[in-house]
Order: sequence, then C-alpha cells, then structure tokens
Amino acid sequence: MLFGAIAAGLVFGLYFTLVGLGLNLIFGVMRIVNLAHGDFLMLGGFAAYFLFYLLGLHPLVAAVAVLVVFFLVGLPIYYIIVPRLLLARDSEMLSVILFFGLSQVIEALTAIVFGTTERSIPGRVLGTGPVIILGQRLPSAWVFGAAVSSVAVAMVYLYLYRTRLGMLTRAVMVSRDEALATGIDVHRVSAIAFGIGIALAGIAGVFAPFMLGSVTPSIGVQINVAAFAVIVVGTLGNPLGTVLGGVIYGVSLMLMQTYLSSWAELLPNLLLIGVLLIRPEGLLGRKTRRA
Repeated sequence: MLFGAIAAGLVFGLYFTLVGLGLNLIFGVMRIVNLAHGDFLMLGGFAAYFLFYLLGLHPLVAAVAVLVVFFLVGLPIYYIIVPRLLLARDSEMLSVILFFGLSQVIEALTAIVFGTTERSIPGRVLGTGPVIILGQRLPSAWVFGAAVSSVAVAMVYLYLYRTRLGMLTRAVMVSRDEALATGIDVHRVSAIAFGIGIALAGIAGVFAPFMLGSVTPSIGVQINVAAFAVIVVGTLGNPLGTVLGGVIYGVSLMLMQTYLSSWAELLPNLLLIGVLLIRPEGLLGRKTRRA
C-alpha cells in the first residue's frame, strides 16, 4: 500500500504541477492573483469533452487546440484587465476581487449554457493496459496525463531559460520597474506570460476528466485551493518551484487517501496553513530580513 501510494502520488504530483504552473507564472510576472485559474481549467475540460464527443478528437489533439485558443484568449483579457489593475495602489488585493468576479461569471455562464451535469471521458481513450511504476499497476490514462504535464514543464523551462523572451520575462519577474526603465516592453512580455498561464490551465483541464474523474462548472474553487497549496509549498512566484510543490502535494494526497481517507479533502488547507506558519516564503524561497 505504501509503494502504491507513493507511485500514484508521483504521477498525480506531476499533474498537479501542471495545475499550478500557469497560476504561479502569472503571479511571478505580474504579482496578481488569478482566482479564475480553476475556471479556465474547467473550460479546458469542457472543451476536451465536446471535441471528443462531437468531433472525435483525441485528447492530445484537443490539448494542442486548447493551447492555441486559450493563449489567444488570454492576450485580450490581459490588455483589458491587467494594465489598469497594475495602476492601483494595492494591485494584488484588487486582483483577488476582480478575478473572483470573473470566476463567478465564468462558472455561472458555463452552468447556464451546459448545465451542471458532470462530464467525463473514458480512460481507455488514453490506453487500456496498466503501467507498472515502482512495482505498482497504474491506469495508463494517469501516466499519460503525467507525461503531458512533464512535457509542459520542460517547455516552460526552455521558454524561461533558453529564449530571449524568457530572459526578458525573468527580468520583469525580478523588478517590473527596473525592466521598464531599461527599455523592456513590459506589457508585451507580461501579456505573453499571461497567455501562456491561461493556456497551461486549459491543457491541465483537458486531462482533468482522466485525472479527477470528471469536470463540472463548479470545480474551479476546488482546483484553486489545490493549485494554491502547490505553489505556496513550492514558493509563490517561482514557476519551476511548482514541480516540488506538485510532487509533495501529490504524494501527500495519495498517502492521506490510503491511510486517512476521511481527512484527504482537508489536505490542501492543511498544507497551506502549515507552510505559511512554518516557512511563509515556501520551501525554495529565501528568507528576508525585516528592518
């Protein structure tokens, strides 16, 4: 049971890395809290469902389509909302209120248009036979989702550390004002990062029916809590620290479900409270001295 929980936890940890990655990237670049993150993930799940049942598209093809569409959707959302938001005295707090409102609008419209019925896709679409990891048999759909998540993390790494745009993005993450003073087109860099963050949420949504069982219009809140637990553990504002947070969250979740199943739903809240009390800067964050 222990090895089974660890193997499943590693697989789910990679998936939850993808769940939190876009949220952490947006916060790291713009210092805004996107509370609509879980709702964009939910929309990605609905997109995969309808593309599969209406057009017969494989989820991997749907993921590519969602990547492009959600990125293009993210660009105008950025230019409509974020520049004005960043002019506020307390943009972080205002972003919580604004994106919470956007979250409620997305959830309500989705429920009105598609209803509140759970939507799922058969796991056999991503393979029928189990995969052996650490001597444990895991559904191939889980491993497929984890593999896609790993590819997405690798692409974000290449974007941040192997491209000129990534170098500019990291400069904005360090200091937005200094980046602006050096002539960097801060809004262009931020808009691309925002689009990538929304696209990552959409891709995570494509595989949500396989990893989470189903998607509903109201799943956004649950996803947000899990995503915040992941990025706070791995260090808020450090996109690649999300990998550590995701693995810790995934393994902890599977261990809780195996040995203390009645407490499993409290895990995200327990992780958030524990890390904020013991190490508020996150496991990879640096402590700062207060004057």
